[in-house]
Amino acid sequence: MLNRTLRPKSATESTYTMLITEPYSIQAQIWPTQGRHILAQYDDATVIVYQAYNSAIGQFAVAQQRLGGEFDHGRMSWIKMSFLWMMHRSGWGTKHNQQVILALRLRREFLELLLAQAVPTLWERNQFTSQEAWANAARQSPVRVQWDPDYDPKGHPLQRRAIQIELKTAALEAFGQRGRMTRGRYTVRTGNKRISSG
Repeated sequence: MLNRTLRPKSATESTYTMLITEPYSIQAQIWPTQGRHILAQYDDATVIVYQAYNSAIGQFAVAQQRLGGEFDHGRMSWIKMSFLWMMHRSGWGTKHNQQVILALRLRREFLELLLAQAVPTLWERNQFTSQEAWANAARQSPVRVQWDPDYDPKGHPLQRRAIQIELKTAALEAFGQRGRMTRGRYTVRTGNKRISSG
């Protein structure tokens, strides 16, 4: 069983769509330091996930409140639960085609449906009796998961593992239809530049 550690919001916070933030130094004191954990912002019905896109896809998503335009449902796409892992992967929004970081609000029941279908990217003995059984399951499932080192704000890898969820075909299409942007005002520093949106 996966250990899913999620950060809850209070009843008052749940009435807003803006992301809730607090200093990393405070969160680091209560987060687990080792093992596999899902650390995410959530309420009773929804959970926040992150993806990085180019400017065209990002602007379309914010304007239309859904994924579309240049977004290709025929490709494979990874969603991240950890904000810091997302920022590390995208170079804090500086890498090619990863300039826009979207926070998408998913229904928790949909996320749990994805996880129920998920097959690990590598064979794990405790889940599959043989590599052949794992390979067969991986071919049939539109969802894969892998656990990579989480990162601190300075880009240092941690002992704690963060989940990445790969979607393709029907799972990716459903994600594109069900994912909803979380509105708010965000500021990201990239080098000497400050980028704000809201």
